[in-house]
Parts: sequence; structure tokens; C-alpha cells
Amino acid sequence: MFDKILIANRGEIACRVIKTARKMGIKTVAVYSDADRHALHVQMADEAIHIGPPPANQSYIVIDKIMAAIKESGAQAVHPGYGFLSENKLFAEALEKAEVAFIGPPASAIEAMGDKITSKKLAAEAGVSTVPGYMGLIEDADEAVKISQQIGYPVMIKASAGGGGKGMRIAWNDQEAREGFQASKNEAANSFGDDRIFIEKFVTQPRHIEIQVLADKHGNCVYLHERECSIQRRNQKVIEEAPSPFLDEATRKAMGEQAVALARAVGYCSAGTVEFIVDGQKNFYFLEMNTRLQVEHPVTELITGIDLVEQMINIAAGKTLPFAQKDLKINGWAMESRLYAEDPYRNFLPSIGRLTRYRPPAESAHDAAVVRNDTGVYEGGEISMYYDPMIAKLCTWAPTRAQAIDEMRTALDAFEVEGIGHNLPFLSAVMDHPKFCAGDITTAFIAEEYPDGFAGVALPEPELRKVAAAAAAMFRVVEIRRARISGRMDNHERTVGGEWVVVAQGKSFPLTVAADHEGATIQFEGGDHHRVTSDWRPGQPLAVLHIDGEPLVLKVGPTSHGFVIRHRGAEIKAQVFTPRQAELAALMPEKLPPDTSKLLLCPMPGLIVTIDVEEGQEVQEGQALCVVEAMKMQNTLRAEKKGIVARINAGPGQSLAVDEVIMEFE
Repeated sequence: MFDKILIANRGEIACRVIKTARKMGIKTVAVYSDADRHALHVQMADEAIHIGPPPANQSYIVIDKIMAAIKESGAQAVHPGYGFLSENKLFAEALEKAEVAFIGPPASAIEAMGDKITSKKLAAEAGVSTVPGYMGLIEDADEAVKISQQIGYPVMIKASAGGGGKGMRIAWNDQEAREGFQASKNEAANSFGDDRIFIEKFVTQPRHIEIQVLADKHGNCVYLHERECSIQRRNQKVIEEAPSPFLDEATRKAMGEQAVALARAVGYCSAGTVEFIVDGQKNFYFLEMNTRLQVEHPVTELITGIDLVEQMINIAAGKTLPFAQKDLKINGWAMESRLYAEDPYRNFLPSIGRLTRYRPPAESAHDAAVVRNDTGVYEGGEISMYYDPMIAKLCTWAPTRAQAIDEMRTALDAFEVEGIGHNLPFLSAVMDHPKFCAGDITTAFIAEEYPDGFAGVALPEPELRKVAAAAAAMFRVVEIRRARISGRMDNHERTVGGEWVVVAQGKSFPLTVAADHEGATIQFEGGDHHRVTSDWRPGQPLAVLHIDGEPLVLKVGPTSHGFVIRHRGAEIKAQVFTPRQAELAALMPEKLPPDTSKLLLCPMPGLIVTIDVEEGQEVQEGQALCVVEAMKMQNTLRAEKKGIVARINAGPGQSLAVDEVIMEFE
């Protein structure tokens, strides 16, 4: 076994590998760029070596720099994580030449499966069902349009060396095919240094279901069942689960056996994932094989009890798999929610900055439930513009799907993140969505259920009443504290009353608070009542309460006459008034937002790639105005209506902050 391994990656996956290596008694070496000098993976590793400037193409994906770090550290093996050099055959070959073990597959398998065009041909030869498409290289946008027409819209335009949603576009017509080809080509070149593009038929109503495989160097290969990854946005997975709520045992077995057949056909060893598109009739088609550990591997670990990183290290060291296919059973259900530094209220655009507060829910594991959080950040750390916006992967396990979802709801409610935009509200909203709860999902779920973007959640009245009851009970605690600090309560100059009106989500709830030493009974006008107990104190940002004996977790921020409360995807301004204050507050005019209809604002911190119009030019609704790049993704900003460009305030190569004005209209 190895004494020391180097992790050629960063963030949560580097931290994840370090945990398993530490458990196995193996020392670890981290590498880091200037931007990651104080990163968590650097702090966790036994050693850390600096490899260059922040951009990945000047540090993390420069093979010579990683090889130099290996030599300096004396590491005997390298775990590549995912992304970066994990599927780079030249890196695997360089390690082999240096007699350093690669904790991954052989270079030949990376070459065969890492290229989507080649992998589809090999899959078909191995008897794996494949999607119709054009596997040849495409030279330009005109040829892309012609091929798309021959296949029939809609089509998927994809980078041959792609992954993680980069370099992928769906085109429904000639114009989108032309634009999508160029955008995919640009993203592929920037992210992978390989701009080859191919096109295939886009399967409508598809589910994205993948099979985890493990193969050793002695000819043994097994599949560890499936993961459902259909909740995606911009072709990037957001929520994953294992097993799939859609598959039956026969389909699961057929997919698993085809995945193993493909792995065997290319001489695969280590952990890998064979991804399939599955239609409504359970027909499945090969999509690609990822020759690395997947982001969503924890859900497989939770339902099988197998540490995939440990198995990868053992396989690289020449050990035999300690189990056979018949030993691999599905135990319970697991969920994974990817916490991204993306603002859901701004169409999920990237957000960067400092984590002024970062408090994940406590990790736990027992027979009835598991909470796990794989992360690579810490409170006070900074989310950089140079890398993927993922902050953490929150996972839960329980005996049934419904219980796993319920555990996830509670864990998301307890997850505290401040200082940046993040997608926690959206993740919570999905967990309560009827279609998701029923398992009725496709890869179009987000586009179909949130066609106008995410604007928050309105809690149903029964849940809102519980929040109102909690707000009233907490506000009473605040008022008592305020009175005691002022000294007026001791002098009997002021007492805290029991009659209040809670205004939340546009509704008023007149109620009475009757408190005792154990808690408070909240009596609503009309007769309904709730019993509230909690040890919450003013200033605590997380309130863990019980309403009628049931747990209720709220994120709480102070505001005038009440709180800003975040719960189950909803952000609620809960104001607590005396009856007279409520009467007067109802007469106050609402503050209107500023008019920005004649401005194009930068929706996220990013770099202007192109300006596609000129001053004085008339533009039409939907016309491309400019392209902004952030976190390796290019975003085309379009005109919302017809108009004339009056002034352009930014140019290509310029970095802008969020809400900076790019151009103005007459």
C-alpha cells in the first residue's frame, strides 16, 4: 500500500479524498494556486505545494507543475478527483512514465471513453444501446446546422472532451444550432483545451440515470446500482438520488450489465460511471462514460456502504475487489443536494465573495438516518471567480425515499450561509415540489416547473401559521430582553403584552401569546392555536423550535418590528405589531424599486467577452447584446424589448461587478 498520495485537485473533492486517505493511514499532499493559499484542502493535508496563479490553465491543469509537485513531495500515487486532469490521458501517461501510480483507469481507457465520439462507437460495438447522432467532427456552424437538420430537431450540441455541463447546448432550430455550436466550441476550448464538437438527437422527456462501476486489475468488474440525476439546470446536475424512483429491477439489471460490458471492452479498472438517457418507456441509451469519480458518488456510498475512494486506492495498489455482484444490495435511499454559489433570484447566475457565515447542519449517522456534508470551504473563506461555484454536497440517507427527502428538508433548513448568493432556497423548494416528491421528474423539470426562473416560495397557509406562531413567540422573547435591558420592566414601567398581529406573506394574523415556563401557547383569531417551545435567544441566527411537538427549523435575521425568516425555500418578512401598530402600518405606502428598464446591468461578477451591438443601433427583442463569462460559463445577454442603444459603458476584456451598467437605451 502507498505511504503518501498527492491529490491533483482542490475544493471539496480534495477534502473528501484526504478523509479516506487519513482513515487508511496514508499521508496526503495538497497542491494549491494563489487563490487557494488558505483553502480547506490545504489546511487538511499533511503537506501542501504551491503550483501557480489562480487560473486553472496556469496551475491545476498544467501537467508539468503537478509532476514537479509529485517529485518534490515524493508521493507514490496521485488521485485526480474529478475535472481538471482526471480524464487527461497525457497526465496518466506522464505518471506511468514517472513510475507513479494513477488512482484511476489506464490511459487507454481514458482515451477511449473520455472522448465522447470514440466512446459512442465503442459502446455500440460492445452491444450498448446508443442515441442516434453524428459522430464525425464538425468544422463550422454551417455544417452544424446541416447536420442538425438531418438528425431532426431538437438536437444536443456537445463538446467531445466535455463534462460538468460545460460545452453543451440544446438547439431547437437553425439559429440556436448556429449560436450553440460557437458557444459550445468556445467553452470547450476554455475549459478543456479541446474544441471538438459533435451532435446527437435530444431525447424528449428524458431521465438522466447513471450506473456506478468498479473494476480491479484482475478482471473483476461490478456495478453498484444506479443514481438518478435528472434534476439539472443548464445540463449541470443539482439534485441526485440513489436508487432511481423510476427503474424496475429488470431495467436496473440490464443497464448494469451493459455498463459492465462496456468497462470490460475497454480494459477498465478503478471507479467509473456509465451515463444513460432513459425515456418514459424505460428505453435507455448510452450517453457517455466518465472515467473518474463522479461528484454525486456519496449517494452510492450511502446505499451500498462502500467507500469508493478507498476502493480506488486499493485497486491502484493492485488489490482485488473484496465483493462480487451478488454481494451488492440496495439499502435504503439517499439524496444529494449541491449547494452552489449561484443566486436563484438572478436566474442562478454565479455569485462570488466571502462567506461571512457558513454553518452546515451537524453530520450524523445512525440506523434511522444519516446526514453527510462534503465541503471544501469554511466560514470566512472566499468563493473565487476562477473555479466551479459548488460550495458543498449535502447528503441524507433514510430507509425510504420519503424519509430521505424529509431528512433533507430539515438539513437544508438548518444550513446557514451568508455573504454570497446561494441556491439553498431553490433546493428547499424542490424538496417540497409535488412532482419531485412523487418521483415524476425528467431533465426538463427545472425548465418546465420554473419557466420564469425562481422567484421564491409562498408557504401554504398551514405552514405559514406555524411560522407566524414562531415569530410571535420569538418576538415576545425579544421584547422581554429589550425591557430588561432598559430597566423599565423591573420598575414596572413597562410590561410585555400578549396581543399581537403578525404580518407575513401579505397576510395578517391577529393572535394572543400566553407564555409559561415551558413555552408559549399561541391562540389565533378564530380559535386555532399552536404550542411553541424553544430555547432560542435573541441574536441567534438559527431557531430550532417545536410546534405542537413537531420540529421547526428557521433561519432568523432581525428587522424592524420582527424578523426576516427563511424556511423551506421561502424568505418571509414577519413583522410583529401591537393591534394599533398594525392598523397604522397598513396605511403606509410601499417603497417602489428603481426603474432599470433602460439599462443593461451585469447580472453577476464577470468578464465581458464580446459586445455584439454598437451605439445608435436599433435592437430587436431577443437579440444578443453581449457575452459575459463567469466561473467558466459564457452567458449571452439579450434585449428584453425593441430599442436603440444610447451608450455602451463596457468593452471586451473588462471585469464588472454585479449590477454595473453595461449599456443604456434610449
